[in-house]
Amino acid sequence: MEINFSKYIDGLVPAIVQDEQTNKVLMLGFMNQEALDKSRSLGRVTFFSRTRKRLWTKGEETGHFLILKEIKLDCDQDTLLIKATPLGPVCHTGADTCWNEKNEMPGFLNKLELIIRDRKNNPEPNSYISGLFKKGINKMAQKVGEEAVELVIEAKDTNENLFVNEAADLLFHYLILLEARGHNLNEVTNVLQSRHDKKSA
Repeated sequence: MEINFSKYIDGLVPAIVQDEQTNKVLMLGFMNQEALDKSRSLGRVTFFSRTRKRLWTKGEETGHFLILKEIKLDCDQDTLLIKATPLGPVCHTGADTCWNEKNEMPGFLNKLELIIRDRKNNPEPNSYISGLFKKGINKMAQKVGEEAVELVIEAKDTNENLFVNEAADLLFHYLILLEARGHNLNEVTNVLQSRHDKKSA
């Protein structure tokens, strides 16, 4: 990656940060070679702060780090696109982005994933989801197995309402298990897309 650090003042290049999952633009920062190297070695997006005149890892004070996923260079070799996963709000105002936009994917399934994640990170005493996380991975995996069996049973019957409800139960517990293992539905979709692309090639 041949980055033209000499094009701008002080050897800094713009670094646009984009959420790796939602593709929402989160913020704009600046990097020099040292900031880029630290981002790669640390696995957390690090900028050069023009006001502090030093390297600054986003989230070092709040814990809202940007977990580095990918770095891309534009066609003029003077601007970086940083794909990352944010661990909390990105803007210092508490907003999801520096443009005060919500950082979420469209559709209820993605909203449900966020709810599941919140119940894991901020347990509630009367929450069914929080209770499953407390019981551990074995219980969550067992629930997925139970719901899968119930769906198979209903698939052989003629009650469409029960079949759809069992399908919903299976999907719900599947999303919980994915979150427990540190994954999400988008990653699974990407695997399916990759398989499709290979077969279509």
